[in-house]
Amino acid sequence: MRADIVEAGEFPDLAERYNVYAVPKIVINDTVEFVGAQPEAEFVRYVAQAGGLQEAPPADE
Repeated sequence: MRADIVEAGEFPDLAERYNVYAVPKIVINDTVEFVGAQPEAEFVRYVAQAGGLQEAPPADE
Protein backbone atom coordinates (compact mmCIF):
# COMPACT_ATOMS: atom_id res chain seq x y z
CA MET A 1 0.00 0.00 0.00
CA ARG A 2 1.20 3.48 -0.77
CA ALA A 3 -0.12 6.71 0.69
CA ASP A 4 0.35 10.31 -0.35
CA ILE A 5 -0.76 13.34 1.60
CA VAL A 6 -1.64 16.36 -0.51
CA GLU A 7 -2.35 19.89 0.70
CA ALA A 8 -5.41 20.78 -1.38
CA GLY A 9 -4.68 24.51 -1.19
CA GLU A 10 -1.23 24.01 -2.69
CA PHE A 11 -2.39 21.58 -5.39
CA PRO A 12 -5.77 22.86 -6.61
CA ASP A 13 -5.59 20.71 -9.75
CA LEU A 14 -5.53 17.53 -7.64
CA ALA A 15 -8.24 18.87 -5.34
CA GLU A 16 -10.42 19.47 -8.39
CA ARG A 17 -9.56 16.08 -9.93
CA TYR A 18 -10.68 14.25 -6.78
CA ASN A 19 -13.54 16.62 -5.90
CA VAL A 20 -12.11 17.55 -2.53
CA TYR A 21 -14.62 19.70 -0.66
CA ALA A 22 -13.91 18.50 2.87
CA VAL A 23 -11.01 16.89 4.66
CA PRO A 24 -9.87 14.29 5.18
CA LYS A 25 -10.78 12.94 1.75
CA ILE A 26 -9.43 9.45 1.14
CA VAL A 27 -9.15 8.01 -2.38
CA ILE A 28 -7.91 4.43 -2.74
CA ASN A 29 -6.73 3.20 -6.14
CA ASP A 30 -8.91 5.82 -7.85
CA THR A 31 -11.90 3.52 -7.24
CA VAL A 32 -12.98 3.85 -3.61
CA GLU A 33 -13.31 7.13 -1.76
CA PHE A 34 -14.76 8.53 1.43
CA VAL A 35 -14.75 11.74 3.44
CA GLY A 36 -14.06 12.08 7.12
CA ALA A 37 -12.36 10.05 9.77
CA GLN A 38 -13.55 6.44 9.92
CA PRO A 39 -13.28 3.81 12.63
CA GLU A 40 -10.46 1.37 11.94
CA ALA A 41 -12.81 -1.47 10.96
CA GLU A 42 -14.53 0.73 8.34
CA PHE A 43 -11.19 1.89 6.95
CA VAL A 44 -10.09 -1.74 6.57
CA ARG A 45 -13.31 -2.52 4.71
CA TYR A 46 -12.67 0.35 2.28
CA VAL A 47 -9.12 -0.86 1.66
CA ALA A 48 -10.35 -4.43 1.10
CA GLN A 49 -12.99 -3.16 -1.31
CA ALA A 50 -10.37 -1.23 -3.26
CA GLY A 51 -8.22 -4.36 -3.36
CA GLY A 52 -11.04 -6.34 -4.94
CA LEU A 53 -11.90 -8.42 -1.89
CA GLN A 54 -15.57 -9.15 -1.37
CA GLU A 55 -15.36 -8.83 2.36
CA ALA A 56 -12.65 -7.54 4.63
CA PRO A 57 -11.32 -9.80 7.36
CA PRO A 58 -12.70 -9.03 10.81
CA ALA A 59 -10.83 -6.21 12.51
CA ASP A 60 -9.41 -6.68 15.99
CA GLU A 61 -11.42 -4.49 18.30
